[in-house]
Amino acid sequence: MHATRETFGSRFGALMTMIGVAAGLGNIWRFPYMVGEFGGAAFVVFYVVAVAMIGAPALMAELALGRYTRRGPVGAFEEAGLPLGRPIGWFFFFVMTMALAYYSAVLGWVLLYATRQFAGVLGAPFDASIVLPPVSGFALRTWLLQATLTAVVILSCAWMLLRGVRRGVETASRLIIPCLFVGLIVMAVRSLTLPGAAEGLAWYILKFDLSRLSSSVIVAALGQAIFSLSLGGTFMVVYGSYLDSDVSLPENAFGTAFGDTAVGLIAGLVIFPAVFSLGLEPGAGPALLFDTLPRMFEAMPGGAWFGLLFFAGLFGAAYLSDVAGFEVVVAGLTDNTRLDRRRAVWLMAGVVFVCSLPPTLNMGVFVPWDLTFGSGMQTLGALLSVLAIGWCVYRADALRELASREEVPGWVRPLYLWLRYLVPFAIVAVGVWWLLTDVLGMTGGT
Repeated sequence: MHATRETFGSRFGALMTMIGVAAGLGNIWRFPYMVGEFGGAAFVVFYVVAVAMIGAPALMAELALGRYTRRGPVGAFEEAGLPLGRPIGWFFFFVMTMALAYYSAVLGWVLLYATRQFAGVLGAPFDASIVLPPVSGFALRTWLLQATLTAVVILSCAWMLLRGVRRGVETASRLIIPCLFVGLIVMAVRSLTLPGAAEGLAWYILKFDLSRLSSSVIVAALGQAIFSLSLGGTFMVVYGSYLDSDVSLPENAFGTAFGDTAVGLIAGLVIFPAVFSLGLEPGAGPALLFDTLPRMFEAMPGGAWFGLLFFAGLFGAAYLSDVAGFEVVVAGLTDNTRLDRRRAVWLMAGVVFVCSLPPTLNMGVFVPWDLTFGSGMQTLGALLSVLAIGWCVYRADALRELASREEVPGWVRPLYLWLRYLVPFAIVAVGVWWLLTDVLGMTGGT
């Protein structure tokens, strides 16, 4: 089974696929609102440092784990020698299924907002906010609309998966990611030319206030680095298993980190100059994307076109992440059961659709679902992946895998020690912060 495993067709295609996994909702939706909530430039600066020092090395560990074992999470942890590796792998299979349930629903929201912007271009706008779950209670029309859009998203993912890794996922990534960069740059230029945009630009990246660099900001930036790179022992492990043995993991990991971070930073250049120009609130939190931005596009000259470009790009990036999530669970079945790829795709499409119905009842269900199967479990998976490479795989094998060659250069050994000791410590800090803030409801200190 290892010998016949499909691999990426080119190094460029593999890189675009990795960036496509990472640059989804985590960077275009979550990164801007985290910047808004945690004070602008101080958060941005430490986030970039966290990506370079913690995120990219952890990404190398996940890619190495997948390529070394030629398995997705179900099988990779066991073959790496992690205690209880097989049940841990199936646990993350379950986690990814639950995460796909709410993520596919959110992608349905983005699809409707993109459709709304297109309708605005045609002069027939409508209220896309009807798709958002109520804060509490139950709204049948909203729930049915969400179910319909989620089904459309899942069916499109199934179609892509049936085409395979090279003809489906890699081909789509090579098209979508360059278009996403071009679209974001065009919108950033337009946003920066708005009256008063300079104030937003200064707040975003120029006015670095060291006094704002609190412990909450530091750990939040670390958490965002893990979230935005799609670390978690799932996405990158299974895509690592499709990498050829001669592909440079450092080159791929740092290239992915650079591309992913660039998407987030450019998205901020789209949003914050325009937000300040129009006198809106940068600290709107998770509602920044679905509440503040549509109002921004309505007030901006030519805003319908720019809104369409933004939400279409967001849908494309988020779609690639959703496809990657399905690849995790499909590979879990094809690697460990007698199911072929086609039957595994349709089985998981049906399971994920059924599981998507509860979290869309209202925000009282959706938010804990997101925090549990998104932020919390993602941190745990990233930690276990780093521990598997740093402590369970034989040292010589881990060094060769990280170096992507038989002869190990001298710089790989310090990297290995960094992965073994400091990266796990940073990830544990993020996990503790998540428990204290999101689970126990304690507010961050200084």
